[in-house]
Amino acid sequence: MNCVAGWCKSEAGEAVTIRPSILYFGTPVVLITTMNPDRTVNISPMSSAWALGDRVVLGCTASGQGIENLRREKECALNFPSPELWRNVERIARATGRRDVPAEKAAIGYEYVADKFALAGITQAPSETITTPRIAECPLQFEAELVEARPSNGSDGQPGFYIAETRVKRVHAHREIVVDGTNHVDPARWEPLLYVFRHYFGTGADLGKTFKAEC
Repeated sequence: MNCVAGWCKSEAGEAVTIRPSILYFGTPVVLITTMNPDRTVNISPMSSAWALGDRVVLGCTASGQGIENLRREKECALNFPSPELWRNVERIARATGRRDVPAEKAAIGYEYVADKFALAGITQAPSETITTPRIAECPLQFEAELVEARPSNGSDGQPGFYIAETRVKRVHAHREIVVDGTNHVDPARWEPLLYVFRHYFGTGADLGKTFKAEC
């Protein structure tokens, strides 16, 4: 048995060097709603987000309609679906709010869709501190304002993106996931939809995969 510094290969596992095409190691799916110039509502599915304090930082492809809307309107709603909604999310995975579909998206099957709510089979809920509506079916919803959006060039042939810092102004949660009489989300009752190397998971079995999954 090969042991180094107290670790045995058979116990710790052997690491190999790999070059994955994407790095979605497992983060919650976020449906970002933003206002289009014609005052309709766009939905941008994404999973590149993290929170610290009252801030949520988003990674958005530079060519998307969502980041264009966010930079112009300075606000968005962040909607967190549960695993039961994964098929609704996947219905709009190929949809873009840009009438002029970017070439790189058209090449892999994206199409312009004016009403993503209808396509996904979900409904709008009015917000209280921003103009942009929330998604009623998502158990957790944040109303947020833009603090800063910083562009970043892509690498190795990947498209550029924006890193957007938002400040959460109000949080809404379905009553069944809130600890009674408190402001706390019950982690035993709230289960986010996770995006893991382009597959959808709850906290258990693989639920399905997006059209861009490579395995």
